[in-house]
Amino acid sequence: MFCRVKGVGLNGMNAYPVDVELEMSRGLERFDIVGLADVSVKESRERIRSAFRSSGIKFPPASVVINLAPADVKKVGSQHDLAISAAILDAIGEVNSDISDSAFIGELSLGGEVRGVNGVLPMTISAKNSGRRRVFVPKENAREASVVSGIEVYGVSTLKELWDHLCDREKIAPMPPYVPEAEDYDGALDFCDVMGQAFAKKAIEVAACGGHNIIMIGSPGSGKSMLAKRIPSILPAMTFEESVETTNVYSIAGLLDKSQPLITRRPFRSPHHTVSTAGLTGGGTIPRPGEISLSHNGLLFLDELAEFQRSTLEVLRQPIEDQKVSISRASGTVTYPCSVMIVAAMNPCPCGYYGHPTKKCVCTKKQVSQYLSKISGPLLDRFDLHIEVAPVEFESLSSGRKEEPSSVIRERVQRAREIQNRRFRGTGITCNARITSDILHEVCALSPDANALLKDVFERLGLSARAYDKILKVSRTIADMEGAQTIEKKHVSQAVRYRTLDRKFWANE
Repeated sequence: MFCRVKGVGLNGMNAYPVDVELEMSRGLERFDIVGLADVSVKESRERIRSAFRSSGIKFPPASVVINLAPADVKKVGSQHDLAISAAILDAIGEVNSDISDSAFIGELSLGGEVRGVNGVLPMTISAKNSGRRRVFVPKENAREASVVSGIEVYGVSTLKELWDHLCDREKIAPMPPYVPEAEDYDGALDFCDVMGQAFAKKAIEVAACGGHNIIMIGSPGSGKSMLAKRIPSILPAMTFEESVETTNVYSIAGLLDKSQPLITRRPFRSPHHTVSTAGLTGGGTIPRPGEISLSHNGLLFLDELAEFQRSTLEVLRQPIEDQKVSISRASGTVTYPCSVMIVAAMNPCPCGYYGHPTKKCVCTKKQVSQYLSKISGPLLDRFDLHIEVAPVEFESLSSGRKEEPSSVIRERVQRAREIQNRRFRGTGITCNARITSDILHEVCALSPDANALLKDVFERLGLSARAYDKILKVSRTIADMEGAQTIEKKHVSQAVRYRTLDRKFWANE
């Protein structure tokens, strides 16, 4: 007796179809699983046997061999339990339905319950792309799978429930497609709480419009963290494609809210400065997404940047450029996306008052130099905007003036981002910060005056090629905010103002 059932495997972000092939013959009673299965897959033999007994299904007293194809790809995880069980039910004649167009995903308990697994969303997408019309998943993952349109999703609570469905005794109702609710910003931290800091607020708005990385330097209490924590309240709405990409990462990491299976608000992650390299970029024996991948299509806030281990920060350089992080292990390489907006905040010296207008810095020149040297030139160069957050004046704090709320700023940000969405439709580019070098000069067309100013700045400041590109991209964003087609001199001038802070603090470092 031979039969085949469709399952799905998962390797990092990559889900792939798995054929569960079963061959059953007379002979000594045995149950073997082949096809480069790891320990967690091989252990499914005992889980499945016990689940069959607990569900009142007689396990076949025969020689049963399961092959998980393709046999040259390592199978990891417990999500194959349900597919193997379906293959056995088919082999012993307990299936009356046509399951050739169905995929099965789920882990079994010894008592026959179907337990939830991580990564159901990318596996459901893979099942749909491979031509499956139905997918059976654990009931607690059903809402997550129902995000995918074009495939029927059945939530299964127990093995017996699946058995009854396949035997046409009692059908499982398909899960209705998930429709996300409108994003609600009530209760979010608001920019109206921040008194003064007009220059910093404007720079942050520019960064939010174009998805640019920004670093803020200032003395303690100047409001750097307060500003950064309010940036999510002005970020533009996520597109459906961005929501699915981000939800995939959270599904694999097991951090998805089962009641809200589609992430519709851009993530905000703020790891402590003691975070390890693996915690920031991902890692582990079975590589898991790190903080930078959990911030995909959102914001990664690195507070007290100079307190992070330098080696940890240096690992960020390539992911920032490539918008993906690759983790290599003996079993293979896993790649996670990390298209993020990075916001960093730091003091200018160990005591925090280097360059303060009224308070005296007590650090020696060597201490200041050592402190700033924790941020290397190549890493600093990857920040599009460098701004100094000045101490708040008493008049600003005591004026009682109503500051501009986040809702008003967010409307301007959304308008600028919609211009970019139209410009880059069909290219895979999501914002100005992601403009590729092959179309940079086409997209960032300069007026003659703007070109002359940028040439003068480049030569006088000795900018790197990367700094030149970033000034162009920030200028493009500022022009978009004003609805201008061509980048003018004033746009370049404003972008350059956001790029000179390293000359003040790192010039003599």
